[in-house]
This record gives sequence, structure tokens and C-alpha cells, in this order.
Amino acid sequence: MSEIDARGLLQHPVRLVAIGFGSGLVPRAPGTAGTLTAVPVVLLTASLPLWAYLALTLGLFLLGVWVCHETTRFLGVHDHPVIVWDEVVGYMISMIGVPITWPVIFVGFVLFRAFDILKPWPIGWLDRHVKGGFGVMIDDVMAGLYTAAVLHLLIVLGW
Repeated sequence: MSEIDARGLLQHPVRLVAIGFGSGLVPRAPGTAGTLTAVPVVLLTASLPLWAYLALTLGLFLLGVWVCHETTRFLGVHDHPVIVWDEVVGYMISMIGVPITWPVIFVGFVLFRAFDILKPWPIGWLDRHVKGGFGVMIDDVMAGLYTAAVLHLLIVLGW
């Protein structure tokens, strides 16, 4: 973390959101820490009607495009590991329309992290070729969609 201005990230509201309210500053596995930040958000919003959860998730995605773009410009690095708002939104997408139980939260967490780290097609392609705030967000959106698809399939199969 010595290469970045942690104070400049924590004291600016836009950057504070981009770094997951500080969770992106953990020295190891900041993406995992960012995803952990999303768990309480999912728990707090789970009782919303589906349309409201989708609208909130879309709003947080659009906010993410902006805050990630601004923070990338501040850091001078595309998709710096401290930027974890994309993990927050990606995990929220993972949990769309699934029962919010601890086993589903855990399996969704593990699947989302696996898709985000392994980056199967087209996630890896998007990660390498799409830049700016949208580029920071889109690979995690896809990882979230993959996770949601697997969770829904598991539920249909009787898990």
C-alpha cells in the first residue's frame, strides 16, 4: 500500500465508495474483502421487492462506473486492486432472486470470487479490453451474472 495515497482515498467521498469504505485497503485479497463488504448490503436489502433490489443494484452499478472512473484517474492505474466497488455490485448481482440463506450466501460468495479470479470467457476479455469506470465494473457484472446463473441452476436441481 506504500505506492498509493491511502489518506487521499479515505478522505474523499467518491474514492471512499470506490474502495468499499476502506475494505479495498486490506493488504491481502482486497477483492475478497470488498466482496465481504457486500454481504451486509445484501442482507439489508434482501427483503426488498425484486424490482426494488434490481433498481438499487442498477443504481449502484451506475454510481460505480463514475466512482471507479474517478478513482482510476486519481490513482493513475486502471482497475487498481484497492478499487472494490465492482466486487460489491458484482456480488449483489450474484444474489438476484435467490433465497438469502447462509448456505446460499456462502456458495454465492465462493462462486463469485472464483469467477472473478479465474475470469472465464468473456470476463477475462472484458477485463483486458474495456477501460474506464465501465471497464472496472463490467467484468464483475459478468462474474455476478455467471454466479447467479449457477445458483439458480443449483436451486432448480434441488439444492
